[in-house]
Amino acid sequence: MIEPADFTQDTAEEGGLILRLNGAWTIAGVADADKRLRALGDAVRHIDLSAVEHIDTVGAWIVYRTARDMGADIVGVNANARSLIEAVGGVDSNDSIAPPVISPIIKLIGELGDAVLTAFGTMVQFIAFMGQCVKAIIDLILHPRRFRIHAVVQHFEHAGVRALPIVGMMSFLIGIVIAQQGAVQLRQFGAEVFTVNLVGRLTLRELGVLMTAIMVAGRSGSAFAAQIGTMKITEEVDAMRTIGVVPTEALVIPRIMATVVMMPLLAMYSSIIAMIGGGLLCWIALDIPPATFVQRIREVVPFTDLLVGLVKAPVFGAIIAMAGCFQGMRVEGNSEEVGLKTTAAVVQAIFLVIVLDAFFAVFFTGIGWN
Repeated sequence: MIEPADFTQDTAEEGGLILRLNGAWTIAGVADADKRLRALGDAVRHIDLSAVEHIDTVGAWIVYRTARDMGADIVGVNANARSLIEAVGGVDSNDSIAPPVISPIIKLIGELGDAVLTAFGTMVQFIAFMGQCVKAIIDLILHPRRFRIHAVVQHFEHAGVRALPIVGMMSFLIGIVIAQQGAVQLRQFGAEVFTVNLVGRLTLRELGVLMTAIMVAGRSGSAFAAQIGTMKITEEVDAMRTIGVVPTEALVIPRIMATVVMMPLLAMYSSIIAMIGGGLLCWIALDIPPATFVQRIREVVPFTDLLVGLVKAPVFGAIIAMAGCFQGMRVEGNSEEVGLKTTAAVVQAIFLVIVLDAFFAVFFTGIGWN
């Protein structure tokens, strides 16, 4: 029978103690001997392992730690015990492991490749999500009783009505800035009167709908992602699937429809407020009375500019809503993902809006609406 871990003490010739370990220094019976070793202080000079019958990594660590803390030598150790003690001693090393040196060019290429793969994968998933939305719309047309009109009306309020103050304030200031900067530049050529043309055409054709889309993306798109993402975390989406409700029909389609309907109205409202701001500055800085400003707007702004804005607005609304819902549906794991996907929804929506705006600019110029 193997004896439990124990030790005896002898006095060394040069002073201090010699610890003679015996028994089995294993995890099963080393606890009591460990406590006694800790109480010895630093008077130990040698640790003799010649009488140890068996030792494992726990025992080897205790021997190594005792020798390290007391500055003692380990003697009488066999090959097996020596290898264990050296192994646990190597783990205790404080030497820092230098990270591998990677060339900055290789690192940049790797990060660029990862970004391209991520963007491509996201694009494929977004296209598939758009397909799911189209399928859900077709199913709702075939089964109109499943259409949630109350949810759509609720999102009318959140995405449209409650956005009026911030969109109006932003548009008013944008109109003032356009008029002020235009007047400063056109004054050099004695053409301040053309500031009206600049305000009217720029707000109706481009900035009214574009700035509104950016505001809606930051406000409603992020809200869509956060709401659906939170429902994913709390497993409400899974519960909807369990009871037979299609999440795309219940959560995504009402938000898309509300945003598509409200975006043209918000864009028109934004353009009108921006022209009011520009007209106010023209009245103050250029002595152009409001009646003259309105008459000039009617003369110089073609009807196609209004059509361009009204055509772009619902497309921008659909993209913003789909981007927000898409990122919300991608939330997995923990609440940190909600913040990350909300940020991604805003960035993705604004990026797609600007890309589509550039496409529309080229398209409408090509068909003569310029």
